[in-house]
Amino acid sequence: MVAVEQDHKHNETGTYMALKNAMDLTKNPPRSIRVRLGGYVLLPRMLDKCRATIAGTNGEYNYACPMDEYFFDFTGVDPEKLKKQVASGKGDGDLLLWIQKNSKTPRTECEIAGWSAWLEQRAPSVVESREFYHGAHAKIAPKREDISTWFDLLDLDDYSSFGGQV
Repeated sequence: MVAVEQDHKHNETGTYMALKNAMDLTKNPPRSIRVRLGGYVLLPRMLDKCRATIAGTNGEYNYACPMDEYFFDFTGVDPEKLKKQVASGKGDGDLLLWIQKNSKTPRTECEIAGWSAWLEQRAPSVVESREFYHGAHAKIAPKREDISTWFDLLDLDDYSSFGGQV
């Protein structure tokens, strides 16, 4: 009976649900960066990483990493405030509603679609990032000529990191 009461107590704070719904990113990658929520690329992946960070199962994945910063800059959402919402146990749909309500720079569907398309096609543009990109590409799949964007590289890295043949 005590364990049930404790679970109920955790449920009230939402932390229990956030931990229960967290992926173990040491065993599987988060959702692809291409998956969209509310039209935003990378948002579902970022939420997976955030839940796993809260649960301590994020492995090599980091919430609020430089790629996630593109989302925070575009929406004006504070990463720590979003993390608190995730920790409350909200699902993706409720988190999207919270983001829409709390964005410092509300966006139209067209703006979101354009931003997502731009980000999805983004390739390394400065020398340092090109060197990192080409080094990672050469390490993971040097013969793959179809890898040309950051999204391509992230998907390939996720796939290969968990045993996929490249």
